[in-house]
Amino acid sequence: MAMTTTTDPRPSGRGSLPSPAVTTSYPKDKINVVLLEGVHDRGRTLFESEGFRVESHPASPDPQRLREILAGAHVLGIRSKTHLPADALAAAPRLLAVGCFCIGTDQVDLRSAASRGIPVFNSPFGNTRSVAELTVAEAIALHRRLTVKSEALHRGAWDKSAEGAHEVRGRTLGIVGYGHIGSQVSVLAEAMGMRVVYYDVLPKLPLGNARPLRSLGEVLEQSDVVTLHVPATASTERMIGAAQLARMKPGAFLINNARGSVVDVPALASALREGRLGGAASDVFPVEPSGKHEAFASELCGLSNVILTPHIGGSTAEAQASIAEDVATKLLSFVNRGSTTGSVNVPEVELPDQPMPSGGAGARPHRVLHFHRNVPGVLSTMHGLIARLGANVSAEYLRTKDEVGYVVLDVDPTDAGPILAGLREIPETIRVRVLW
Repeated sequence: MAMTTTTDPRPSGRGSLPSPAVTTSYPKDKINVVLLEGVHDRGRTLFESEGFRVESHPASPDPQRLREILAGAHVLGIRSKTHLPADALAAAPRLLAVGCFCIGTDQVDLRSAASRGIPVFNSPFGNTRSVAELTVAEAIALHRRLTVKSEALHRGAWDKSAEGAHEVRGRTLGIVGYGHIGSQVSVLAEAMGMRVVYYDVLPKLPLGNARPLRSLGEVLEQSDVVTLHVPATASTERMIGAAQLARMKPGAFLINNARGSVVDVPALASALREGRLGGAASDVFPVEPSGKHEAFASELCGLSNVILTPHIGGSTAEAQASIAEDVATKLLSFVNRGSTTGSVNVPEVELPDQPMPSGGAGARPHRVLHFHRNVPGVLSTMHGLIARLGANVSAEYLRTKDEVGYVVLDVDPTDAGPILAGLREIPETIRVRVLW
């Protein structure tokens, strides 16, 4: 199933293209799918198996090169390093959808994308297990001072002392943010005999014997190791600062595999240097290098019993393959069928495919995808237009979200050209496509 048009697959709003007489489906091998930042090959395979043309790049391009790519891209896949602000999206006239092959979407101006009828998809759960396993491994490594022992042995120092080394069994793990990752950490930790407590701003059902606490402060005070699994928001920015670190048990550990903005790094470095904390692990940082060519610097560098990793919580072959399949499947579903299920910035609409006429007689209904400004009367105007053209709506699904409405309609066989031309002329239209 490919989009229907006369000259190119560029969807558009009012006045951006002449009114076409739609007669053919645009070939899928003319639709440009661009995957940046080394998206796992599973994503490329899925697109190519559907007949789309795929272009892959191993890194995030500089802003000028990104704009060149956007000028001809119909589907764009990125990870965390490529940023799509409003001006970049404005330079992408053909762009149908964006796939963030990661958990976060804060690298995209979601509101601007929605205002242009560009849904953004991500994979909120694809790397859950990988991040959870890294977190538990770090909790063990910190308790056993593995990095300290390894570094000493690399220097030729043979130190078999058990000083400062502990089992994790019987220790209390405090989880801040009991979502998909936090709850997975809970299960793994409890399986090793740890006592688990957690705090979340929303009520969450505890798994196993985990116990919710009433406040962040209680978690900090009761835990031998605190692990953070919260999103980057205004309310979580530097949520762990000097005051919070002072409430932690003497010798406790802090793990941050969430977002670099949630910890006051200079305050953490001070607590470690002064010996108030026993160690820390961080996979994320307030400022991260854009690539291998850029040096990394942090106040945590060189401190004893501190594990630093370069944002690799989800960097396992299994996680990347899972993410690639998840996001590519969502993108394909949108391009092929108009489904926005899983989108983070536009209304989620999933209209089932209509069966072909019985006995093979007649033609398949046209599927119309219409993004519009969320104001009263748009659907009525669309219905009036379709009725005047002698067509019939056999199925439809409309939802709205903030300033944007999205409706998918199946229209009984007719000349789709006048419908497409008429919908483009509706003042509230953002962009419109017709499938099959």
